[in-house]
Amino acid sequence: MITGFKDFLMRGNVIDLAVGIAIGVAFTSLVAAFGDNFINPLVAAVGGGSEKGFGFQITDSSKTLVDIGGLINALIVFAVTMAVIYFAVVVPVQKLQAMRKPGPGVDEPEAVPEDTALLREIRDALARRPGL
Repeated sequence: MITGFKDFLMRGNVIDLAVGIAIGVAFTSLVAAFGDNFINPLVAAVGGGSEKGFGFQITDSSKTLVDIGGLINALIVFAVTMAVIYFAVVVPVQKLQAMRKPGPGVDEPEAVPEDTALLREIRDALARRPGL
């Protein structure tokens, strides 16, 4: 049972997944800090210099705030996160996988055209006939 568990852990997919999650958590905190400390103040400055930033309250008596700046910040952070993941992880992995694929003729024999295969079958069938 322990050997099976060890084999499960040593498979490449499990280790890759664990590393990916750790990197994702660290990257998420970095992007969140970028959004909170850089993008959000810029959006608030564009939307107005009030304490609400780029947003508004629904009524004066309630504390309900519609934070448009927060929504814009979340969209920008999402776009930046997806772009970095795509260009820093997906593209290099695709290139590595393409480099690791064997070229034509390395492991697979070349495909024989159908007419040649049919002629070979006829030849072999004639050779097996008795009396010829």
